[in-house]
Amino acid sequence: MILKDKQIINAVDPRTLAGQQQEKDVAFYLRRAFKDHKNVHVINDFKFTHNGENAQIDHLIIYPFGFVLIESKSINGEVNVNKEGEWSRTVGNKWIGMASPIKQVELQQKLLKEYLQEHRLDILPKLFGIKAQGFGMRCWHNMCAISSNSIIARDSIPKTISEQVVKTEFIPDKLKKVMKLRSKIVSTLTLDSRAEFNQDELQSIISFLLKKQEPLPNKVDIKPTFCEGSSEPLLKCKKCNETHNLTPQYGRYGYFAKCHACDTNTSLKMPCPECKSKNTKVSKNKTVYSLICSDCHSKTQII
Repeated sequence: MILKDKQIINAVDPRTLAGQQQEKDVAFYLRRAFKDHKNVHVINDFKFTHNGENAQIDHLIIYPFGFVLIESKSINGEVNVNKEGEWSRTVGNKWIGMASPIKQVELQQKLLKEYLQEHRLDILPKLFGIKAQGFGMRCWHNMCAISSNSIIARDSIPKTISEQVVKTEFIPDKLKKVMKLRSKIVSTLTLDSRAEFNQDELQSIISFLLKKQEPLPNKVDIKPTFCEGSSEPLLKCKKCNETHNLTPQYGRYGYFAKCHACDTNTSLKMPCPECKSKNTKVSKNKTVYSLICSDCHSKTQII
């Protein structure tokens, strides 16, 4: 059953458009496979906030035995992962490093588990009227769905990671294998010992997630501002050098940009591009963020 479709945003950046198309492709296969399935519930583009942290899960699957989180990645070309779990991909004729989508979805899983566990008294009934059930011992699985036209170096990728990386069209097959859904009779005969949510508990979990999820700040399709006389963008992620897939936010230490490619925060406060002075501050006017220099009095739009 599809509980929430993929949310479409207006974008012009090719990378953002490609990423959005990949999520739409995965959502299509999930809909074809599970739209009439009473025990498989799909929330596409699930967003929530917990403990001051924002999270966005591309595809969240809820089923009687637990949860599956799917991270979608648009990758055209070859993909490799070394024994340390570090990812690389080809862009043209070059190999470049990239943030691990497996690590990204693991962080999202950890936050979601903490979120559900904190609210377990509101979601699950007490067991025999004494102790509330929890979410820690349920089945939790993660996957990364990558573009169908990518080439995966299966022979060199660590086995545990290879099992989590799935091409888009094979997602339903992989989910069925992971979830191991059986009839009540077959489960009894095969001695399936997994803890199972009943239908009332499933509905309670679903209702809680759909009601409590909080929208993240609107994703801004950033057109990079370039330093005068330079081809280098003024703002880019300090970790992965992403220049488009960024969302401006305000935090404890002022304005920053959250990178949706590697989940890193980069301060908007930077040296003045005109005189290189560090005596600068960031101002915001509606959706426009500017850098103001107190020494040369220049004002440069960041976003």
